Formats: sequence, structure tokens, C-alpha cells
Amino acid sequence: MSVSTGTRGETVPTVSPGNPAVDTADVAALLERGRALSTPVLRAAVDRLAPPMDTVAAYHFGWIDAHGNAADGDGGKAVRPALALISAEAAGAAPEVGIPGAVAVELVHNFSLLHDDLMDGDEQRRHRDTVWKVHGPAQAILVGDALFALANELLLELGTVEAGRATRRLTTATRKLIDGQAQDISYEHRERVTVEECLEMEGNKTGALLACAVSIGAVLGGADDRTADKLEEYGYHLGLAFQAVDDLLGIWGDPVATGKQTWSDLRQRKKSLPVVAALAAGGPASERLGELLAADAKSSDLESFSEEEFATRAALIEEAGGREWTSQEARRQHAIAIRALYDVDLPAHVRDQLTALADFVVVRKR
Repeated sequence: MSVSTGTRGETVPTVSPGNPAVDTADVAALLERGRALSTPVLRAAVDRLAPPMDTVAAYHFGWIDAHGNAADGDGGKAVRPALALISAEAAGAAPEVGIPGAVAVELVHNFSLLHDDLMDGDEQRRHRDTVWKVHGPAQAILVGDALFALANELLLELGTVEAGRATRRLTTATRKLIDGQAQDISYEHRERVTVEECLEMEGNKTGALLACAVSIGAVLGGADDRTADKLEEYGYHLGLAFQAVDDLLGIWGDPVATGKQTWSDLRQRKKSLPVVAALAAGGPASERLGELLAADAKSSDLESFSEEEFATRAALIEEAGGREWTSQEARRQHAIAIRALYDVDLPAHVRDQLTALADFVVVRKR
């Protein structure tokens, strides 16, 4: 671990992957705490939905199978709920103060997943058929809309000034998330997207909601705007690191681990960071990749492509440097996120926990 000096004169550690600030078991405990405290409230919120939306949502969250039988499905890593609870502690409040914010953010996140799966044509999520595949596109749209409404309802029911501030941050983050999805879709039909455009899109699509997650608990706990803004800065750059790793997994991830098809982002013509960086790099591999992707953009159907054709594109991205550039960008965004934690007064254990979660995001299997 190396060190540098923060803007407040504090020593800022630069944590390298494999040398986390907190043991992996401690990170697992933080994630489990977020899941354990938020899930009962999340289930109660879903129970408010009218049939059949309640059961469709329960299927999406992995609580029941496609036949309505109780299931213990993979509900995701619970990073956002964990961040919201730690965020409350950043304001000196009990972690439980952050539960409404944790659940609200999780509802918005899953609203986006339901809609994204439909728009992207994804048939698998968390090793199961997606909602639109099982229950149809109409239910995926309706349940997603309902989850978004529930998120705001839960916060506003608190009836406090802090709840109003938290709701404003959540709705702003949601609007940015939707902006990012719109950009993502539009980029699929363009031959070229700049690295700057891609980072802006991913900052909206992923960074904005993570930024909200790590500030919303603090706001509910009475933190001032400066503290919340610095926590959002950490969360935004953590989101960019998170998405960079997801982009790597979207091309080279093991389907057993990701629950998606091989080369899933290439199948969807995603202009993700590895692709965009490779196209911007120049050189023979970059030029050949550009030619292939330009031809792909004119094809009405990639379903007929063989595994070898996708493998060729992935190999060209790697040869042009897109894979390594994206890996380095994940680490760069991680470092910016950590630095933001040293620009605001935080309890030492809170800073350590947020650092550990940032390490976890960057060193996920890829």
C-alpha cells in the first residue's frame, strides 16, 4: 500500500487490488448486513403491489420461482444497500436510519434492470430467465414502473425534511440513470463513440445511482450537503469503476459466474469501454475491428453469428489494448473515489468500510 497527501493534508492510502483495507470476510459481513436489514422492508414494499405485479416482482427478486414456489434465488451482491447503511453511519446515525434509503435505491435499481433486460433483449439474469421472458414485456414494464413509484413513496412517507432532501437526490439520480440508458441504446446504432461519451453514459447509467446510495443514508441521518456531495463524488467514481469491471465481464466474463451468454455485450452491439478504447487506439487490430463492427451495424441479425466470429472480435479488442485500458481505468476511478473520502470528515471505521467496498468492486472476478 502506497500513500499520498489529500487536499485536507491527510495521508491518503492507495490500496492495490489484493491488499484491501478490510478483510474479505468483513466486506461479506457488510454486504450481508445490508441485505438482512433491507430485505424485510423490501418484501413489505413489494407486497403493496396489486396482483399479479406482486408475484412478478417476487420472481424478479428471486423469492419465488416461475411456478410461484418459494425460492432462494440470487438477489444480487447488495452493494447499494450496504452503502446506504454505511452512509447513515457517516452522519453519526445508526445504520438502521439508512434502511428506507437502502430500499428506495434498491427499488430504483431493479426498476432499471426490469426495463433494461427488455430493451436489451437479455433472456438471463442471475442464472434465471428474465421477467419479460417468463411473464411477458407488459409485466416487465408495469412492475418496473411500480417499483420506481414505491421507491419515492417509501421515502416521502417518512414525512421529514431529510426525507424530502433524500427524495430529491433519488429522483435526480433516476433521471440521470434513464439518460444513461437512452445514451447506451443510441450508441448501439453508431459506428463510433468517443471514450468521453462512453464515460459520460456510464457515469449516468451506473455512477449516478451508486452516488445516491452512498449519500442517501447520510442525508436521512441529518448530514449537511457538503458531506453528502463528497459521498456522492466517491459513489460516482466507484460507479465508473464498477461499470468498467462489468464491461470486462460483459465480453470476457464466465457465463457460469455472470449468468449471461458468452460475449453478451458484443451480441448486443454495446459500445462499452473496451470496445470504444480499442477503436480509439489506432493500429491494425483497431482498424480491423472497426471494419467488422461497421459491417455488424448494418446487419439486422447477429443471431446467425458463430461463437468464433464473436471470439474474433473479442481478440481484436484485446489486441488493440481495449481490455488493458479498461482494467486500468477501473483502477484510476477507484483511486479518485478513495481520494474523495479524505476531503470530508468521516469516522475512521466508515472510511475503512467504504474503502473496502471500493476494493471489492474493482477486484471482482474478470
